[in-house]
Amino acid sequence: MSNMSRRSLLGYSGTTAAGAVLGSAASAPPAQAAEAEAEATATEFEPGTFFKGMSSKEINDYPAEVRIEFRVSTVEAPASYNIDPLEVAQFFSELAVSRGWPPVTFYGTPVQAPLN
Repeated sequence: MSNMSRRSLLGYSGTTAAGAVLGSAASAPPAQAAEAEAEATATEFEPGTFFKGMSSKEINDYPAEVRIEFRVSTVEAPASYNIDPLEVAQFFSELAVSRGWPPVTFYGTPVQAPLN
């Protein structure tokens, strides 16, 4: 989250809950910040959850952003054929980084918790 401003994240998420998590993690002692992060990453998402992520940076003195949204659904297929949304999120984030964007963190909806 080095190049992503708090304002950008709040504008993206549309919730004050994200600000509360960010504020508490930023101002809390390291142990509490790690605990808050662990709680956020422990969220289990239902199959077919819709995920959104964005990354922003300044390009030629202008603010720019990339937004990526996805959903993974598998219908009547063996578990060995399932595609984990975390794999998709990591792939898209790595793709964005390869194009010069900061890493993308994806959030599930309606649950505003990070996937990656």
